[in-house]
Amino acid sequence: MKKFLGVIVVIIAAIAVYWFFIKPKDKKTEVSEKQQPIKLKSHSDSFNNATEAAVGSYLEMKDAFVNADTATVKAKAREFMILIDSIPYSEIKNDQANIAEAVKSTVSDIKANTAALISQNNIEEMRKNFSSVSDLLYPGFLKMINYEGKKLYLQHCPMAFNDEIGANWLSASDEVVNPYLGKKHPKYKAGMLNCGEVMDSISTP
Repeated sequence: MKKFLGVIVVIIAAIAVYWFFIKPKDKKTEVSEKQQPIKLKSHSDSFNNATEAAVGSYLEMKDAFVNADTATVKAKAREFMILIDSIPYSEIKNDQANIAEAVKSTVSDIKANTAALISQNNIEEMRKNFSSVSDLLYPGFLKMINYEGKKLYLQHCPMAFNDEIGANWLSASDEVVNPYLGKKHPKYKAGMLNCGEVMDSISTP
């Protein structure tokens, strides 16, 4: 009987050794156990925070256009100009295929179109300047600086101007809320508020 029990113990020990030390691990298990790589940011927190602040101001300007609130549009446009100028662009090195110079030129164009918007009193003309600012922001500016902020959506209205000229804008939501036709359009009122479609999205690489 003792001999039999001894054999059983030896067999159990052998199985345990095989299971824990000899048996090859399932490759799927090994992969799942490995820590996922950490995504490294290209920019400092100060750069990303400044960029997010500028984008936030742009989005508030967009919302003011939805409500046809020209006073708020101009206030947010002024704020946007200051904020986009406050991003520490020195982090972008000149040796990166002249990206720094291209960013500088694009920011200059963005500010020029924003200044033109502020000088207008006609909301239709203001919206045209806003369209130019939007086109300069994406894909140009945000791609050049390697945007690392919250997800944004590029949206398009095919009838933004005179029912036949299209225009783009950026939104923090995939829901289309049109800043060109808005809630108080002289012809459509709020009937075309959701006219448009999502064309692209921008998120942290």
